[in-house]
Amino acid sequence: MQYLKKIRCAIWAELVLFSAFGILWGIQIVKGGISRTPEQAVEVEVFAEGQYIKWVDFNVSYEALCEAYKWDVESWKEAVQPAEAESSTAGHMEPGNAGTKDADGRNAGTERAEKQDTAHVDWIELLAYVGTRHGGEFPSGTAAEIARTAKKLMEKETTMAELTKDMEYYSYYLEAYQAVLGGYVGEYEIQRPMEDGSVKWQKCYGLKAFSPVAKGFEYSDYDDFGASRSYGYARPHLGHDMMGQTGTPIIAIESGYVEAIGWNQYGGWRLGIRSFDGKRYYYYAHLRQNFPYCKDLEEGSVVTAGQVIGYMGHTGYSKKENVNNIDVTHLHWGLQLIFDESQKEGSNEIWIDCYSLTRFLYKNRSETEKIEETKEWRRVYEMRDPAVEAYGKKK
Repeated sequence: MQYLKKIRCAIWAELVLFSAFGILWGIQIVKGGISRTPEQAVEVEVFAEGQYIKWVDFNVSYEALCEAYKWDVESWKEAVQPAEAESSTAGHMEPGNAGTKDADGRNAGTERAEKQDTAHVDWIELLAYVGTRHGGEFPSGTAAEIARTAKKLMEKETTMAELTKDMEYYSYYLEAYQAVLGGYVGEYEIQRPMEDGSVKWQKCYGLKAFSPVAKGFEYSDYDDFGASRSYGYARPHLGHDMMGQTGTPIIAIESGYVEAIGWNQYGGWRLGIRSFDGKRYYYYAHLRQNFPYCKDLEEGSVVTAGQVIGYMGHTGYSKKENVNNIDVTHLHWGLQLIFDESQKEGSNEIWIDCYSLTRFLYKNRSETEKIEETKEWRRVYEMRDPAVEAYGKKK
């Protein structure tokens, strides 16, 4: 009996210990998300004043991107734009008098939304909140969590400030995700075909970034970020490959300016386009032999999202220019994040996995047509991006 009594006491002590642990774990989830160490959760030195982000693991899933984006656009429709707004085939919303996003990724129209019965839900803030709760991971079920949270925010049951007030790493995830997605959603104008055959300009709000491969051109891909590469030296693959046909028109994902153009022994004929806020550097590589770029492009050229910038090929892996040493025709596109100019080149560069972004951008593919006289391709429907106009005024 004494022996059994000791066993029961030991079991009871373990139950109490596990219960206490469970309570602490639950409090941790409610207050600040599932906490991980800085090395596990953000893999960055948590920055103090005057410092900058040193590393980003962008693990936001395709499903999470789609769900957060949907609530951003739908809440904009309800809170900011006129009720008669219509959705376009690419998921854009006509915004009426809606405002644009500022440099921090927030919407000027949000202030007006606060006067309505519903609030506008910023998709980047939403992703940052959920990312903080799960230590930067987006496991199965986070899309449903995003929907529940967005509904509460939209119906003004809570605010993002209230949800995140005790989250130590929320500011990190917000800045990191703004650096990745800051130029993707906002207000713009685009040409739309009418039933009578004419083309008219429409004001829109929604996804204004594009897939890097033109509409109507097939490609295949898989998540190959981090795969080994051996030409020159052993290294991980820091981009995303999209296999297709030689000559396929390559599209500017986001508006920006050409920072680099020419030959690189690894990337062959390549283009480097910098976003206007300086946070994103888009790298397009292995472009077509003899005809890599649109002829009017040069260093400093301003490009608009959806514009044809070059053509798919398989150049590279050679110190000699214009050589096809890549076995498979494909576009390699990479996205580098830059929080400080010291990160542009060297051992502290930040490149992210673009697979989920590529899937997400498939929603918006630029329609193109061939110019027989020059054999070049151009977009069919022009776009006006306020970011381009703002950049022009600054110069």
